[in-house]
Amino acid sequence: MDQPAPTSPPGTDVAPARLRDRLTIPVLASGGILMAVMQTVVVPLLPDLPRLTGASAATVSWMVTATLLSGAVLTPVLGRAGDMYGKRRVLIGALALMTAGSVMCALSSDIRVLIAARALQGAAASVVPLSISILRDELPPEHRGSAVALMSSTVGIGAALGLPLAALVVQYADWHTMFWLTSLLGALGVTATWWAVKESPVREPGRFDVLGALGLAVALVSLLLGVSQGGQWGWGSPRVLGLFLAAAAVLALWWWHQLRTERPLVDLRLVTRPRVGLSHVAAMLTGFAFYANSLVTAQLVQAPKATGYGLGLSIVATGLCLLPGGVTMLLFSPLSARISASRGPRVTLALGAAVIACGYALRVADSRDLWMIILGATVVATGTTLAYSALPTLILRAVPAAQTASANGVNVLMRTIGQATSSAAVAAVLVHHTSLVGGLPVPTLHGYLLAFTMAGAVALIACAAALSIPGDGPAGGTGRARGATRGARDGALEGA
Repeated sequence: MDQPAPTSPPGTDVAPARLRDRLTIPVLASGGILMAVMQTVVVPLLPDLPRLTGASAATVSWMVTATLLSGAVLTPVLGRAGDMYGKRRVLIGALALMTAGSVMCALSSDIRVLIAARALQGAAASVVPLSISILRDELPPEHRGSAVALMSSTVGIGAALGLPLAALVVQYADWHTMFWLTSLLGALGVTATWWAVKESPVREPGRFDVLGALGLAVALVSLLLGVSQGGQWGWGSPRVLGLFLAAAAVLALWWWHQLRTERPLVDLRLVTRPRVGLSHVAAMLTGFAFYANSLVTAQLVQAPKATGYGLGLSIVATGLCLLPGGVTMLLFSPLSARISASRGPRVTLALGAAVIACGYALRVADSRDLWMIILGATVVATGTTLAYSALPTLILRAVPAAQTASANGVNVLMRTIGQATSSAAVAAVLVHHTSLVGGLPVPTLHGYLLAFTMAGAVALIACAAALSIPGDGPAGGTGRARGATRGARDGALEGA
């Protein structure tokens, strides 16, 4: 009788491997939440930073602008690098840069160092698209949808958690403590990612398009700098107009270069396909609609009671008002995955945009009672969960496996452009609708309602854009053979 082959003692190598596999999704999701927390924690500090650093308010604002600009530039660049050199390797590098920036903030009160550190932290914007690409490469199709939905929701969850957390630390401890705390969390995130996340075998070999990366960087910095500083410098000022003209000229040259190089940074032929291009347009519009919720809600509830509508809440109480929206995003991400699996992600995206519009309708109907403000903000957050969870699924179905990180990076970039535009548009509306309260100009309730109406209208346009995306079947209908290898399976994606 044949004797069975000897086996390894149970628990030697198999148990740690299985534990790492089970922790892959939680570790990647925690990285996305940490990224959003890092971006948010500086917000409660902004009013006090001029006093703490000896810098002007305009200079201090660059702690937000620097992160926005570097994140917009580095997201598609690091996404492309991940497709070429390994997504796990680039993800760990992005988390390490984010952590290094936090350590720099913890060690210094020099505004120049702080701005440079915040620019380093902008690299973390690539964490979500890189993580989504890893999930696509490593997970079976039946588990992929819910994991991607959760990963997409981490941006809103982290932002909702970061604001009250930072406000509590700033109120009861030295402000450097907040950055020491995020440095510790960042170091844990790097270590956990290194241990639990396997490197994806899916690569797209070739030479990195350095010229394309530099051209995109110049165009995006010019565009977003003009958008973010237009209200302060003047929309008709030579500086702003010059930035917009420079962005247009460089972007035209960059487009020409991308169409002619063998291995472009961004495959524009892929981007111009309706399924991909319209998904990017919907991402930009959704980013615009979503961002107005956080911006306007925070200002509205903190407005002094003398305005007749303001609640005079502290920054801690303001963060708690936004917290239900973050919890809702966590709870609704599995629902988004189920809708996408049964009806297709474009239906989920359109539904999410419509829910955002309904949330703003509630805000227009009543923005005086706290419970209605929280309800309206939570409805907008719910719609954002549905929309943001569907966008990566649309991209994953429409592009080859070897280009998922760069394609999702472009999609996140379009959200960033939408958010920057939203910030500028909301500021322009509120500046033009002010009244004097205690000798200081304060936005009127009418101004806030106009901002809500504008964001709701953009959400409806996003809904129309989503419905115009060419049809797509349920999650299982991707045309991949069950018995094929993962690389061959992903290469046969429908529409690739």
